[in-house]
Amino acid sequence: MDTDTLFARITDYASRPDPYPLYAELRAAGPVVRQAGDTCLIGGYHEIAALLHDPRMSADPRTRGEGTARLPFLRLDDPEHHRQRTLAMRPFGPPHSPHRVDGMRDEIHGITRELLASFESGRRIDIVDDFAYPLPVTVICRLLGVPREDEPLFRAWSDAIVASADVRPDEDATQTDKAGEQARMEMGGYLLNLAEQRRGHPSDDMLSAFVNEPDPALRLTQEELAETAVLLLIAGHETTVNLITNGVLTLLRRPEQLDHLRREPELMPRAVEELLRFEPPVHMRERIPHADIDVAGTTIPRGTSVILVLGSGNRDPKRFHEPDRFDPTRTDNQHLGFGSGIHLCYGAPLARLEAQAALGALLPHLGTARLAQDPPPYRQNAMLRGPRHLPLDL
Repeated sequence: MDTDTLFARITDYASRPDPYPLYAELRAAGPVVRQAGDTCLIGGYHEIAALLHDPRMSADPRTRGEGTARLPFLRLDDPEHHRQRTLAMRPFGPPHSPHRVDGMRDEIHGITRELLASFESGRRIDIVDDFAYPLPVTVICRLLGVPREDEPLFRAWSDAIVASADVRPDEDATQTDKAGEQARMEMGGYLLNLAEQRRGHPSDDMLSAFVNEPDPALRLTQEELAETAVLLLIAGHETTVNLITNGVLTLLRRPEQLDHLRREPELMPRAVEELLRFEPPVHMRERIPHADIDVAGTTIPRGTSVILVLGSGNRDPKRFHEPDRFDPTRTDNQHLGFGSGIHLCYGAPLARLEAQAALGALLPHLGTARLAQDPPPYRQNAMLRGPRHLPLDL
């Protein structure tokens, strides 16, 4: 196969159900695989991990003269990234942490039970629309303080923003990018207005914590608040939807492992970590070196678009024993499911809690469930990979 077309073949929608043979081809082609358009791919675990920790690698598209002035801290570099991330994390940390995340445990289980109450034997359900989407979006909306009646507003906004965030080689994405920017502005305006309603009238939610921060030095600007609130809402549910849905699909394809977990449900935390390795919700990240950088004897020039294929690194046999086998008892599992380095997913504790609760509650139902379609239809996005629908017959 022509390695010059690997990126195009990986991101081709036809590859969405199973990109892993292409990832194996990527790893075999070398530590650095150059592509057209001043792009290179990295698929080995150790090389990806090293680059995620390398301060010469930038997450900011403006390093190449691209992007707008308005960026969430996810796309910024230190020290500005550290400043905004620290401020955004304050409502998650002491003294809020027991209430904000750990304190959500009972509520998450309650929301899960409410959703499962509608599941009836002999009925077809869609795991995405009926369960995996409403659970995390309800949780993050409650954390932020979004009124329940407004939750449906976010689906169209989220879909547009996620579509614009995909990695796309040699594609005219102007229309998609415009739609994403419009959705980002509308969602940011809505959340900023909601936050302003709480100014001087504090309530028990994160938007209120942001606008009622007593120390001026620890407050986000209005623009930063809008970007951070949008990021929290999108990141707070999009990847978790994929994690839960990929988990259900993986278990239904492997009845012996499903039975194992039903017999030993205490293995669920370890099983979620294995899912983050085996079928991660995020498959790629782009970085741009702001200086020439050497990777295994190959020089990557500054300004190059470097695609770190996390999904490939998670299946690297140089790092994981039998990497293509799903093993919920795996112990040596320092996966890249949440990234690594300074941009390690700040919502990881909440995502783990939601996935453990969701899959644990689903176990009794999955023993008699059958996939109505395999492979299911996938989302267009190659970076945030997961089924768009997952119909099951109970």
